[in-house]
Amino acid sequence: MRRLRDKSSGVITSVDLRKRSVRLLYWATFGFVFLVSLICILPPLWIFLSGFKDMKEFLSVPPTIFPKTFDIRKIGQVWTTLNFGKYYLNTLYLVVGEVVFCIVLNGLAGYVLSRLKPTGTAAIMTLLFWTMLLPSSVNMVPLFMTIIDFPILHINMSNTYWSMWLMAGANAFYVLLFRSFFNSIPMSYLEAARIDGATSLGIFTKIIMPLSKPIVMVITIFSINASWESFLWPYLVLRDSELYTVAVQLYMLKDSGFATDKYLIVLMFTVIPPAVVFMMFSKYIMEGANMSGLKG
Repeated sequence: MRRLRDKSSGVITSVDLRKRSVRLLYWATFGFVFLVSLICILPPLWIFLSGFKDMKEFLSVPPTIFPKTFDIRKIGQVWTTLNFGKYYLNTLYLVVGEVVFCIVLNGLAGYVLSRLKPTGTAAIMTLLFWTMLLPSSVNMVPLFMTIIDFPILHINMSNTYWSMWLMAGANAFYVLLFRSFFNSIPMSYLEAARIDGATSLGIFTKIIMPLSKPIVMVITIFSINASWESFLWPYLVLRDSELYTVAVQLYMLKDSGFATDKYLIVLMFTVIPPAVVFMMFSKYIMEGANMSGLKG
């Protein structure tokens, strides 16, 4: 066996692997991770394969893992029958709006708390932490009442995407992530910009945001996945079926008598986009996990 190098970037080095106890721990950990990976991969794989079975094979006992008949035409038939492109566009419209509101409003809030620090910043930070401790069920009724009768303006924002866009722009966790990252930007950059006559907003758009591409990318990915998977608020707010998102339409099909094999094809339509996003941007998602430790 070829001799391993002593240099290693992992927790366990090649020198450690020469010890039997360390090798046993290494392979036990590897086996556990492999088992967890199978648990995560097998359900969507089963959905993908079962969608191409006919109903007789789908209901057969014992069940088959790989379909005997592989009818790929089902994808086009289901997509056309349900006009699923409309729900994709609706969801994309919702996702883009939530990402824009999330980055702009939460980013501005993080900038104000990090660099401008107006009077009462400490109290605002305390309130932000408190809101993160509250169960999500506590704020559902107040939020819904606000949506159907927006204070002062008395606007009913139900059956629109505006309510969900505004909620995306008021996320305490993202505000704290932005604030934590902005704290790491040297003040000398901001002071030099002020000497050149830049305003606070100009510093945010021309200095802070260009230097914050890593955290912006991470929060964008988080926001895309959360928005695509969002079901509760679109279900509560959207009443017109023409505005339904993918998640809501998937729920509406549950009791509609839609064939089970074709319903699995719809599930496949729902699962693929976030899976593609994860595979393309997994590097940034891992960076987000490293950034999630908040600094004061």
